[in-house]
Amino acid sequence: MAKSAVFIDLDRTLLCHASGQALNQALMDEGVLPQGRSLPGDKILYAINDRLGENLVSMGLVRAAARVAKGWRQDHVQAAGRRAVPALTALVAPFAPQYLAAFREGGHQLVLSTTTPVDMIAPFAEALGFDAVIATTYETKGGRYTGRLYEGFVWGTGKLRAVREWADGQDIDLTDCHACSDSVFDVPLLASVGWPHAVNPDPSLTLIATARRWPKEYWDRPPGVPSVVGLEPYHMIRPFVRPTSFPYARFDMAGLENVPARGPVLLAANHRSYFDVAALALVAAAIGRPVRFLAKLEIFDAPVVGAIAKAIGGIAVNRGSGSSSPLRAAESALKAGEVVVVLPQGTIPRGQAFFDVELHGKTGTARLAATTGAVVVPIGLWGTEKVWPRSSRLPDVTLVRHPPAVTIRVGKPLPLSLTDAVTDTATIMSAISALLPAESRVRHEPTAEELARSKPPT
Repeated sequence: MAKSAVFIDLDRTLLCHASGQALNQALMDEGVLPQGRSLPGDKILYAINDRLGENLVSMGLVRAAARVAKGWRQDHVQAAGRRAVPALTALVAPFAPQYLAAFREGGHQLVLSTTTPVDMIAPFAEALGFDAVIATTYETKGGRYTGRLYEGFVWGTGKLRAVREWADGQDIDLTDCHACSDSVFDVPLLASVGWPHAVNPDPSLTLIATARRWPKEYWDRPPGVPSVVGLEPYHMIRPFVRPTSFPYARFDMAGLENVPARGPVLLAANHRSYFDVAALALVAAAIGRPVRFLAKLEIFDAPVVGAIAKAIGGIAVNRGSGSSSPLRAAESALKAGEVVVVLPQGTIPRGQAFFDVELHGKTGTARLAATTGAVVVPIGLWGTEKVWPRSSRLPDVTLVRHPPAVTIRVGKPLPLSLTDAVTDTATIMSAISALLPAESRVRHEPTAEELARSKPPT
């Protein structure tokens, strides 16, 4: 047995939201609570906890729940705990499983440490593969709750006491352990372990973690993507990303219904211009799902569209560096069930290659699909180069009187082998090509002016 452990809080740490509503619904479904009735003050409690974290008033209500439960049958509550597992699992922070797996690979035991009653939360902990649970226990007599707590309230210093007792019983030194929590009231525990982690920290814990240089982590989104009251930059800029935001282009967009509403998705598009980012941002805004953007570093340095790419969680690829970190970041996002935009060509073709009727792509998209099980949805872009040719440093905003047409076609999810990256890449590029207008498949000898427009500015 490992001689170190990771103590992980439940609400707003492992879960994106407070667990109370899911647990109350399970109690009602199991007949422990009458339908339509919940614990006193629960709606206010959950709203406060979701936005700002724990506070003395809300935790006072949680402690009082033991008295409310007086007379309840323990086996009925345990059944409600089992019933709540699917609802609680749906609340697990998207990136949490990857953090748990990393801790497990590091040789640590996983211990769920929470104020939530053990009879309600133990089935969930077991379902997620935790090794142990440290939680508030209600006293029982004759199989029914007495209205009192057994060995105290597992919160604040009470949680630290319970963790210490468990660690002593396992012959584990807390200085060899990790602890993860969002709450300032878990500072006693965080300060007692060797590696504290402030996960989605409340305002007070944010200040303390900053002062003590504790790492701050967010298991609901990729590293580096900010959030304010649960809203990412994507949510804030989405209302402004619409066709009218780019009056110098006329958009024709179709096939958005082909993008799955949930689960990992790779949106694979061809690459003709820096303005592709604006076109793909319109797709992201329309599907209503935050996206991550995997693209060459120069995209993020481009005016206007670079800011958009960064805001939606862009993953920059520095070609020639040999680093695998961009693919790992994209893989992490996909394993968390997110949408990642990829440009399999890697860069905008230049010169004669820009006019090639056959699209050539790198195998990274196919390999990501194989390792994550993500659905690949092809997107065909055409006309973006008329708004922002490769030879220009900025889009041509003077086109407002006669904006060129930009077509965006979203295809259906592709059937891939997931075993042969070269063949799958050919399938992806062929599907993208099929979404482009017929003129894209007609060989054309470019003029000197057209060739010049396809090359970077000198």
